[in-house]
Amino acid sequence: MRTITVFKGDGIGPEITDAVLKILDAAGAPLEYEIFRVGAAEYEEHGALIPEAAFASFERNKILLKSPITTPIGKGFRSLNVTLREKYDLYANIRPAKSNSAVATPFPNVDIVTFRENTEDLYVGVEQQIDPDTVHATKIITRKASTRIITDAFEYARAQGRKKVTCVHKANILKQSDGLFLSIFQEIAARYPDIEAEDKIVDNVCMQLVMRPQQFDILVMPNLYGDIVSDLTSGLIGGLGLLPSSNLGKDYAMFEAVHGSAPDIAGKNIANPTALLWSACMMLEHLGELEIARRIRQAVDKVLEEGSCKTPDIGGSATTMEYCEAIIARL
Repeated sequence: MRTITVFKGDGIGPEITDAVLKILDAAGAPLEYEIFRVGAAEYEEHGALIPEAAFASFERNKILLKSPITTPIGKGFRSLNVTLREKYDLYANIRPAKSNSAVATPFPNVDIVTFRENTEDLYVGVEQQIDPDTVHATKIITRKASTRIITDAFEYARAQGRKKVTCVHKANILKQSDGLFLSIFQEIAARYPDIEAEDKIVDNVCMQLVMRPQQFDILVMPNLYGDIVSDLTSGLIGGLGLLPSSNLGKDYAMFEAVHGSAPDIAGKNIANPTALLWSACMMLEHLGELEIARRIRQAVDKVLEEGSCKTPDIGGSATTMEYCEAIIARL
C-alpha cells in the first residue's frame, strides 16, 4: 500500500474529494490516505491556510491529491496553489484536454496537452506600489526554469508518440523575457529532429484554438499564458469539470482539478468530480498503477456514453454521488 496526502479544500472540494476517494477504493487502488482540511475555513479558524501537519504529511509521502481552494480576489492570503508550487518546486504543470464523444461541443477530436512553467513569470507575485495611481509587477523568466519545462515537453512528446510541440509566447513585445523563452525553445527543439517544432504568439494561439484546435498537439509556455490557454482548452472539451492536471517536480508531485472551488454550488451535491478523478488517474499512472487508471477511465467513458447519468455542467441532472455510484457500478 502507498500512503498519499489528500487536501479536501473548500467550496465543492470536500464533496468531490469524497466521491473520488470512494471510486479509487472501489477500483482497488492500493492507497491509504492522510486527509487534511485546508483553505479559507482553516485560515479563518487557525490563521493558516495549511496546518503544519499537512505540510509534514506531503513532505513525508511526496504525493498530494488536492481539491480546489478558494483564493480571495485582490486581497487576503496568496493563492495556495502558487505557494505549494514554489515551496516544493513543482515546476511542470501538465494539463491534458481531450474530447469525449459523449460530451457535446462544437470541437470534435481535440487532444491537446499544455505544458505550463509553474514557478516564475508574473506569478512570483512581486508587486510594488510606485505611487497611489501606479503599481509595477515583476515578470521573471530564467534559463533554468525555461529549459526544464521545454525539455519535459519534448521528452513527453517522444515518449507518447506525439508529433508536434508549439511554443506559445509574446516575444514580439516582451523581447527580452519571452524572447529568452523562445530562444531556449529553439535551442532545445534542434535536439529533437523527429518532432515538429513551431512557435506562435499567444493571441494568435487563442484565435487558432477556437477556429481549428485539431492543429495543436503539445503546447509549452510560461506561467501566465499557460493558466489562461489551458482554461481555454477546457472550454473546447466541455468545461473545467473535465480538465485534470499534474504538478511535477524532482521530489514531489501534486495532482489537482484545474477548476476553482465553486462556492455558489457548494453543498448542493451537483458538482462534477471528473476533473479531480482524472487527476487521480494521472496520479495512479505516475505511481505505476496503469491498469487501475485505465479501468477508471474506461468506466467514466461508459457512464458518459450511456448519457443517463451526467452532472448538470455537462448537460445532465445527476447528483455528484449518483454519478459516482454509476462509475462504481461500471467498475
